[in-house]
Amino acid sequence: MGMSVTISAADDNDAEKILKLQYLCYQGEAELYGDYTIEPLTQTLDDLRAELAQSVVLVARLGEEVVGSVRGAVDMDGTARIGKLIVHPRLQRHGLGGRLLAALEGRLADEAEAKRYRLFTGHRSEVNLRMYRKLGYEQVGAAEPVTRRLSLVHMEKAAQSNSPYAASA
Repeated sequence: MGMSVTISAADDNDAEKILKLQYLCYQGEAELYGDYTIEPLTQTLDDLRAELAQSVVLVARLGEEVVGSVRGAVDMDGTARIGKLIVHPRLQRHGLGGRLLAALEGRLADEAEAKRYRLFTGHRSEVNLRMYRKLGYEQVGAAEPVTRRLSLVHMEKAAQSNSPYAASA
């Protein structure tokens, strides 16, 4: 292929690409839980553009193609809320999700003084749970029931001042 994946801040021109990738990436989660009305599949372009304006949104690019994304924002108590970490299915299991997450963590620590990172995933999303644990996240509290089929597992870790990926973002 000859190209490497780069990570950078998303801009408004990326919104439609991110939304299409998000729709593709969350199909497996919807199937796993038997629910195609989950928020990542029903989010509108206007809602995503609002998120771009209010959060830090990073994209991974392979050439001009957006192949991954993650977003987050820091609240008043220093907790960075991270969401919608997505990687194109053909590039999964090669460390790109970890790179995106580390880049976002570094950015939120440096620019918004994050003290801790918090995210969630579904209780049956074993690949996600394994990755987050490998990256230092630990479950906080009991799983939160959302529907009969879905409970959310909230995970957290303390902020580190020097992420190895912060410089490459």
